[in-house]
Amino acid sequence: MIFHKTVYMTITLFICAFSAGCYTAPNPENESQGSKLTVGMVKTQIVKGETNQAEILEIFGSPNIITKNRGNDEVWNYNRMSFETASSSAGILAIFWTGNVAGAGSASKAASTATTKSFDLILIFDEDDVVIDYSVIAATY
Repeated sequence: MIFHKTVYMTITLFICAFSAGCYTAPNPENESQGSKLTVGMVKTQIVKGETNQAEILEIFGSPNIITKNRGNDEVWNYNRMSFETASSSAGILAIFWTGNVAGAGSASKAASTATTKSFDLILIFDEDDVVIDYSVIAATY
């Protein structure tokens, strides 16, 4: 009789230990990286007719694309996209004793979400490399 209880207890402890190992810790590599390329930074740092290319480079770094428009003004485009995912799971482990029989059961629930963020900054410079105009397009979906 004692042998059976010891076997059942060992099996129950094994199931508990195995179930605890199913937890997935958050991955810090998936955390979104901070960036100076935000609407707030654009509005506080760029002044039309005053901010020049050197200051823009210092604040935001190199642009993704440099082109010329029809008026022969230089146009810089900054583009950032991010894809963020989040998942969670919850589980319940139940251990029960019925007479000489031990048992365990578990249930789990999982959920996942995904978000895509896009940010575009378009800057137009005059012949003296000073910002004439800019536009920001930010979207989350």
